[in-house]
Amino acid sequence: MKYAARLERITPFRVMELMERAKLLEAAGHRVVHFEVGEPDFVTAAPIVAAGKRALDAGETKYTQALGIPALRGRIARYYAEHLGVDISEQRVVVTTGASGGLLLLSALLLNPAEELLMADPGYPCNEVFVSLVNGVAVRIPVTSNQDFQLVPGDVTDRWGAHTRGVLIASPANPTGTMLRRETLRDLIGVVKERDGFVILDEIYQGLVYDDSIDYRTGLELSDELFVLNSFSKYFGMTGWRLGWMVVPELALDGLSRLAQNLFISPSSIAQHAAIAAFDPAAMEVHEARRSAFANRRRQLQAGLESLGFHIPVTPSGAFYLYVDVSHTSLDSYDFCWRLIDEYQVATTPGIDFGDHDAGRYVRFAYTTDEKSIDLGLRRLGDALTAWGE
Repeated sequence: MKYAARLERITPFRVMELMERAKLLEAAGHRVVHFEVGEPDFVTAAPIVAAGKRALDAGETKYTQALGIPALRGRIARYYAEHLGVDISEQRVVVTTGASGGLLLLSALLLNPAEELLMADPGYPCNEVFVSLVNGVAVRIPVTSNQDFQLVPGDVTDRWGAHTRGVLIASPANPTGTMLRRETLRDLIGVVKERDGFVILDEIYQGLVYDDSIDYRTGLELSDELFVLNSFSKYFGMTGWRLGWMVVPELALDGLSRLAQNLFISPSSIAQHAAIAAFDPAAMEVHEARRSAFANRRRQLQAGLESLGFHIPVTPSGAFYLYVDVSHTSLDSYDFCWRLIDEYQVATTPGIDFGDHDAGRYVRFAYTTDEKSIDLGLRRLGDALTAWGE
């Protein structure tokens, strides 16, 4: 059997191999500390679950409109007005089957074969897969800690070529947790606009921000021409419900509707009805309490890692990750992660999962586990460093 050549360009997620190893260890009775999973450990807030149950009882189990039910699109628009200070038409809100479904739709909408989309290295690895599926070209631009692991306008001007169509940026970003400063984002938008390109802004960790110096809440404060991705998975704790949304220019709606009808038919009806309750005051209180818990965990894990001699070049402004320099261990990130899971049952994610630039130097630690587990993981990590000669 011959398969499509694009499969050769799609590398496996190494963290999935590590997660499988963790499951085997747990099945054998070991206590594994999970720093590898980019998923909140909290279950979905009770008001959302109750709304999902009501939807089931009411028979809301049919196909919906391809771009989402009007009640949810309207509620998302209200969220932008009430919590983010931006007025948008509910018509510009497109509900998707997770942010991943949204990025696939945007790739199909915006890229012809051989056209390029610029993105940061390191960055979320699946982004380039969506580009590849429409036979586009993902151009990964190395970014360093000196620029907060974010693209800057000079990167775009230097790498923009005859086949470049747009730029994908993430703020907060995975795996680094860093954010673009307002003026940098404004200048990036300007550079791309001068070249008649588009900007996709990944805001799926919007809401999980801990840095008071960040003086904007959404890129939509700066431009109505952005394609903004968001998700119910992270701040709203609905990973398994597979639901996200986009805010797009009105001229894109017809094309996105045709694509969504053909690719997905519609997002999950039950998840959509449940998600309306995600914005209710009782649910928002839960989300904010969990954001505070993540902020505390960030401080705890960062302080613990630094006390063990690890270097964290940029304190993350958001999300729930630390991008940690492990070079002082004399192990590359892949070997570090495998030895740590095999010998000390602590699971982390190697930098090689997120790109090529300095990938052997960095490991992502997710603070998506509770404080006692963080303490246990730090103790085991200290034992590992002692045994490895640090």
